[in-house]
Amino acid sequence: MLTIVGLGCSPEDLSRGAYNAVTSGAKVILRTGETPAAQAILSSGAPCATLDYIYESCRNFDTLNKKLAAAVAEEAEKGDVVYCVDGSVAEDVSAQILLRKKKDARVFCGVSKADAAFAAAKISACDRTAVSAYSGGGARLRLPLAVYDVDCDLVAGDVKLRLCDLFGDEADAFFVRGGKAKKIKLYELDRQKAYDSSCVLVLDKIPLLKKTRFDFDDLVEILRLLRAPNGCPWDRAQTHESIRKNMIEEAYELVDAIDSKDDNKIVEETGDVLMQGVFHSVLGEERGAFTVDDVLSAVCEKLIFRHSHIFGKDKATDEASALSVWDKNKLKEKGQTTGSQSVCDVPKNLPAAMRAQKVAKRAAKFGYDFKDVSQAAEKVTEELGELLAALREKNEAHIAEETGDLLFSAVNVGRLAGADCEEALSESTKKFIRRFCRTEELILADGKKMQDMSADELWAYYERAKRNG
Repeated sequence: MLTIVGLGCSPEDLSRGAYNAVTSGAKVILRTGETPAAQAILSSGAPCATLDYIYESCRNFDTLNKKLAAAVAEEAEKGDVVYCVDGSVAEDVSAQILLRKKKDARVFCGVSKADAAFAAAKISACDRTAVSAYSGGGARLRLPLAVYDVDCDLVAGDVKLRLCDLFGDEADAFFVRGGKAKKIKLYELDRQKAYDSSCVLVLDKIPLLKKTRFDFDDLVEILRLLRAPNGCPWDRAQTHESIRKNMIEEAYELVDAIDSKDDNKIVEETGDVLMQGVFHSVLGEERGAFTVDDVLSAVCEKLIFRHSHIFGKDKATDEASALSVWDKNKLKEKGQTTGSQSVCDVPKNLPAAMRAQKVAKRAAKFGYDFKDVSQAAEKVTEELGELLAALREKNEAHIAEETGDLLFSAVNVGRLAGADCEEALSESTKKFIRRFCRTEELILADGKKMQDMSADELWAYYERAKRNG
C-alpha cells in the first residue's frame, strides 16, 4: 500500500491522519530531509529514509521527479510505504507521477506552500495561481501568483527574468521565507540575503493603470471598458460593418512594416491587427453571438484539424506535401465537394490580382486549367486583340470587360510561371515609382519640367533612369 503525505511548511502542519500514517510502522521515505517539516519527522525517531542522494545525479527537474517516483514505486512493490513531500501533495510533481501510476494510493494532502505564502503576504483571492520555480515555462501565469521552491539565488534569478518580462521589473512583490513576508520589487528577487526550501515569491494583482507590461486578457478588458456605458463615445458607436475596412488597413500597414524590416513597427502593427480581432470579438460578445473564447477555440481547433500531419495520421515530408494535407482538410472542414463551392468561397474583398490568382488556382485543382504557360500566353494575345476591338467600338462597358479579361489572363500566365501575381505587381509598381522619381530628377537637373516635354523626350529620360536601376 502506498500512502503519500504532504508535510506542509512547518512541523505544526501535519494532520492527525498524516501523523498516524507516518507512525504506522510502514516504511517512511522523505523526498528530502532538508525542510523544517521533514526535520521534525527525522528528529521524532521514526525510522525513515530520504531521497536526497537522487538530487545529486539529476541534470534537470524533469529527470529528478521521474527518478524520485521510480524509487518510491520500487519500494512500494515490496511492502507498505509512506512517501512524504514538503508542502501539499498537489504541489509535488513526483507525487503526481506516482498518483497516475498508483490509482489506489492514499493521500493526505497537507498545507500548500503557496497558500501559506499568500497568507503570510496577506493576499486573498479565489483565482490565484501557484507554480514551482522548477516548472517549465509553458504555463500561462496569472496574478495573484505564488512561485514556490525558490531555494537558491540561481533559481531566483531565472524566476526574476521570466516574471519581469511578464509583469515588469518594478512590480511590487513579497519574498516569503520561513513564513515571514518581506515586501520587495520584483527585480530584487535574486538579491536576498538567504534562500532555502521555504522561500516563495508572491505577486498580487496589479491595477490596469499601474501596469507596465500587458497581456491578451488586458487587451480584452480595455476593449470592454471602451465599449462600456461610460466608455469612449467613438468606440461605443462602432459596429462590425463600420470598422470592417480598418482591418484591411491595419493588415496592409503590418505588411509595410514587414517589408521595411523594422521590428518596432512590426510590433506596433501586429498589435493593431490583434486589436481589430478583439474588437470584433467584443462586439460579438455584446450581441450574445460569440465570445473571445469562442474565437480562440475555433482557430485552435482549425489549426489542429488542418495539421493532421502533425496531430493526426497523415504524412508530410516537405512544404508541398504539408500544403496538400492542409488543402485536403480545408475542403473537408468546409464541406466542399465541388469546384464551384471552392471557387465561390474565395473572399470577395481580396485585392483583385490576389483574388484572380486564388480563383484560378482553385479551379485548376479540379482540372480546369491551361496545359502550360505557353497556352496561357496565347490567351493573353487573344484578350489583347479583343480589348483593341472594343476600343475601336468606343463602348465603355465592353472596354472595361475586355480589360478585366486581359488582366485575368495575365494573372494566369504569372500563376503558371510560379509567380505570386499580387507580389509581382506590387514590386513592379514600386520599380515604376522609383524610375519615375529618378526620371524627374534628371529632367529637373537639366532645368526642364516634365509637363513641358514631349512623349519622346520623356521616354528618353525614362530610359536613362532605367539604366540607373
